[in-house]
Amino acid sequence: MSSLLSNRLAKRILRPVAARVDQRVKRSSSSLRSDVETLQREVKELRNQQYVVGLLFNKMGRSGPRVFTPAAFNTLVRQIADVTGQETGVARRNATIAFRNVIAMEALAVGRLAGSTANICGKLATVPLLDPPNKDVLEIGTLHGVFAATLMRMLHRAGLEARLTIVDPLAGSQLQPGAGMGADPTGTPVRMDVVRENLLLGGRAGAEARIEQGFSGDPEVRAAVSDREYGVIIVDGDHSAEGVLADLEWAEDIVAPGGIVVLDDFGDGKWPGVKEAADKHLAGGTSRLEMLGRVSTSAFLRARA
Repeated sequence: MSSLLSNRLAKRILRPVAARVDQRVKRSSSSLRSDVETLQREVKELRNQQYVVGLLFNKMGRSGPRVFTPAAFNTLVRQIADVTGQETGVARRNATIAFRNVIAMEALAVGRLAGSTANICGKLATVPLLDPPNKDVLEIGTLHGVFAATLMRMLHRAGLEARLTIVDPLAGSQLQPGAGMGADPTGTPVRMDVVRENLLLGGRAGAEARIEQGFSGDPEVRAAVSDREYGVIIVDGDHSAEGVLADLEWAEDIVAPGGIVVLDDFGDGKWPGVKEAADKHLAGGTSRLEMLGRVSTSAFLRARA
C-alpha cells in the first residue's frame, strides 16, 4: 500500500477522491458541531425552564414538594376509587382537580397546606365523592386554614355549598404534644387573621366560617360547636393516641347519620398515635363509625345511620 501511495500516477488519480472525502468529512464535522451547539442551547433552555417550574413545585416554603410520579398518582387514584366505590375515571378526575387546586391555593395563600401532596389530594378528592349527608363541616386543627378553604372549593364543585366550623387553638405556631415542631417553613404565624385571610379563598363558605379558638378537648369549645350534626368531620388536631381517641369519642356524638369522619395521618410512621387510637376505638365494637378504607395517609370512616 505504501508503494502505491508514493506512486505519482496513483497520487494524481486518487487526489480528486481524497479531496471529495475530505469535503464530506468537513461537512459531517460541521453538521455534527452544529447539532451539538443546538443540543447545548436546548439543554440550557430546559434547565432554565426546570428551574422556574421548581419554584412552583419544590418544597421551599411548605411541607414537601408538590410533585407526583405517574405510579404514585395512579396508586392514589386506585385508593380513591376503592374507598368511594366510584369508577376509576371519576376518581382520576377528582384527584387531578384536587392537585390543581393545591398548587393554585398555595400560590395565593398566606401560609401553606400541611401534609404530603398525596395526603392532601387524597382528602380533597375523596370527601366530595363520599356524598356527605349534609352541608355542615367541622375541621379540628386547621393550621393556616388553607386546607379548609380548598375543601370548600372541592365540595362546591360537587354541588355542596358547605357551612364550615373550625376548632383550633391558633397559638401562633403548630402544636403537637411531645413533638418539637420547630419554625414553620413558610415563616407564617398560626393566627386568626391569617386563617380568616385564607378562608376568603374558599368562597362564601370560607368567608362565613365559624372559628372557635381553643383545644378540641376544652369543655367550653365542645359546648360551643356541638349545636349541630356534621356531615363531615376532619380530625387533624392532637396526634397523640389520647388526643385522637378523645376526638373520635366526641365525633361519635356530633357526626350526622351517614356522615364522614376523616382521620388525618393514619398510618403515617411519624404519628403512630393516630392509628393506635383508631384501632382501639373501633375494636370496642360499640362505635357508630365503620372503616371505609385508607387513601394515602388518611382513614375514612362513615357513621352508621
